[in-house]
Amino acid sequence: MDDKETERAEVSLEPPKIQRLEESVVNRIAAGEVIQRPVSAVKELVENSLDANSTSINVVVKDGGLKLIQVSDDGHGIRYEDLAILCERHTTSKLSKYEDLQSIKSMGFRGEALASMTYVGHVTVTTITKGQLHGYRVSYRDGLMEQEPKPCAAVKGTQIMVENLFYNMIARKKTLQNSSDDYTKIVDLLSRLAIHHINVGFSCRKVGVYHGAARADVHSVTTSSRLDSIRTVYGVSVARSLMNIEASDNDPSTSVFKMDGFISDSNYVAKKATMVLFINDRLVECSALKRAIEIVYTATLPKASKPFIYMSIVLPSEHVDVNVHPTKREVSLLNQEIIVEKIQSAVELKLRQSNESVTYQEQTVASSPSSSLGTSKELQPKLLSPGSQSQKVPVHKMVRTDSLDPAGRLHAYLQTKPHKHLAENSSLTAVR
Repeated sequence: MDDKETERAEVSLEPPKIQRLEESVVNRIAAGEVIQRPVSAVKELVENSLDANSTSINVVVKDGGLKLIQVSDDGHGIRYEDLAILCERHTTSKLSKYEDLQSIKSMGFRGEALASMTYVGHVTVTTITKGQLHGYRVSYRDGLMEQEPKPCAAVKGTQIMVENLFYNMIARKKTLQNSSDDYTKIVDLLSRLAIHHINVGFSCRKVGVYHGAARADVHSVTTSSRLDSIRTVYGVSVARSLMNIEASDNDPSTSVFKMDGFISDSNYVAKKATMVLFINDRLVECSALKRAIEIVYTATLPKASKPFIYMSIVLPSEHVDVNVHPTKREVSLLNQEIIVEKIQSAVELKLRQSNESVTYQEQTVASSPSSSLGTSKELQPKLLSPGSQSQKVPVHKMVRTDSLDPAGRLHAYLQTKPHKHLAENSSLTAVR
């Protein structure tokens, strides 16, 4: 080994120097972890709106959220004196000490979301609180106000705009060029939130590059029935195939929880499973529970093995650790295995009961004497007039819709007397 090789070996053995990163670098790295995609920003903003006791939340998206995300609510607003530190890291109104996490009921608690957005996008906040004559608008960048809040006209609540998301993260922006895919994720997120928070109205629409806002892809109104909300958001065919399910346990030695929700029956057929899970009103994912339920469906209903599941689980706050994931997508439960097992047993029992009795949807043809005679008299001149061309019978004379059945039920008006004429002229018009 010559002198140069020896020198290189000595240099390589020397440990690298540890240096403190600049604050801007630290914050941008943290922001990339909290705001992973446009849907992450929408989730954080909508959860803030829910924490503000809003009854109406409207979301507008442009270019899949990269150009614009706008979330407007009618909540309690933000105080003027809080606007200065609103977008600084770890500033929050949700808790003051670590022990508060054990009884936290709000969606957010870290105070990182808005700060993260200001490091990867341009944020503008417009807000007004109760009793104020006007609102305030202020823009933020890198966690700080760009100028003092300006008075402006405003409606009740808060509107937050995030523009040019990931403008300074070239690699991240290149991986998110498929705007339709990101918008689909945003619509899916708001659909899930809408069927749980039935006392809040949600709407989501996208804005095109060359035209204005399109029709809302999510539009839910406040309702007292969760099944009605599912029908509005996911459609009549999904709601018709759902069964109510409940499970609970109140034994402190094993588990304490209460679950209620809806699961699909054998009539529901889809290409992929849909599971909407809320734990203490928080939208989360639980792969163990989802896998356990899918196993039951595969064994019990092989032809409907891709179910639609909505479940809301309520546990004591001290049994849930919400601080286990950067985006709060997952939570840790006390006695999770026992809870999953009990819910799996409840689902299996419900499916076996439903499998024993199959329900068929059928249409009944009914006619009253008065209605059939009246219709016969109206139609008879048209059927018997010689040489007359076949005329189209008005729809309202052939069909009626029963408003009591949401799916709609059609009853043809039957003719009871003119059998003579039907025998003479068996054309299509006569049959009608």
